[in-house]
Amino acid sequence: MAIILGIDEVGRGPWAGPLVVGATILPKDEEGNYPEWVSPLTDSKKLSKKKRIEYADIILENAMATGLGWVSSKEIDQLGLSEALKLATRRAVEEIKFRRVPFTEIIIDGTVNFLRGTKLEDHVTNLKKADFLIKEVSAASIIAKVARDKYMENLAEIYPEYGFEKHVGYGTAFHKQAINKNGPCPEHRNSFKPVADLSKVTTKQIGDHAEDIVAGYLLSKGHRIVARNHKTKFYEIDIISVYEDRVYFTEVKYRKRQDYGTSLDMITNKKYKQMEFAAESFLKYSPELKECYSPLLSAGLVSGPDFHLDDWIILK
Repeated sequence: MAIILGIDEVGRGPWAGPLVVGATILPKDEEGNYPEWVSPLTDSKKLSKKKRIEYADIILENAMATGLGWVSSKEIDQLGLSEALKLATRRAVEEIKFRRVPFTEIIIDGTVNFLRGTKLEDHVTNLKKADFLIKEVSAASIIAKVARDKYMENLAEIYPEYGFEKHVGYGTAFHKQAINKNGPCPEHRNSFKPVADLSKVTTKQIGDHAEDIVAGYLLSKGHRIVARNHKTKFYEIDIISVYEDRVYFTEVKYRKRQDYGTSLDMITNKKYKQMEFAAESFLKYSPELKECYSPLLSAGLVSGPDFHLDDWIILK
């Protein structure tokens, strides 16, 4: 009687979160028949969330062996998706082997043998729609899906702004909007083109918005904005403004979180010297400002998802 180890993956396509591979061996009687609780198992995508959770509990309690192979988003970025799938599969199989439950055949959903190059490669059969056709693979897909969804729900408590509990990391319109607004979090797959593209746009948008906040504050205090985001080959100045008899060169610094320091901590001695050079260079070619105004270096400090202006200060 064949003893099947069924394998299926969940999380190949999301923009965030781990890849999870499930592996299961289900019980059979001496005649090769499954117990009754196995009968309703099918592809996890065809089940409601409530049913998936219900069946996952039954599988974990009654299967001969179960295993989960996890690969983090950082590992996916480092290895690439193909290698990550191999690694997750091998980790899941290692869990089965640790439980010392024998099997005679491995069935993997899809067309790729992720165990190629291992001692088990000759025991593998690849089968399209195996998660629908083979009960062991159905069970593997269910426990992997439930485990990953639970992980993403927990992640939503840490990063509530992304709505992970709704889309579990997949590329929905809401998820795209959240990345546009907040940038990627540590659980995003930065090697995935949609995330990389959104991140590039987001970095500029965040910087521009922080500058808008500081510029608005300066205008409210009576400053005249001379230039914004002034760039040359050698330097860049965020905001140049004039107030009474002074010209101010303002560096805008934004931090979403302050776990590793405040916005002001980002202005190091090296940065200050760069600001001095930028101000001197700008005034060199703006004699009307150099002659009429005394220059000062300043910083606009913005933080948090609501872009709160913490302070605008004169440096040194």
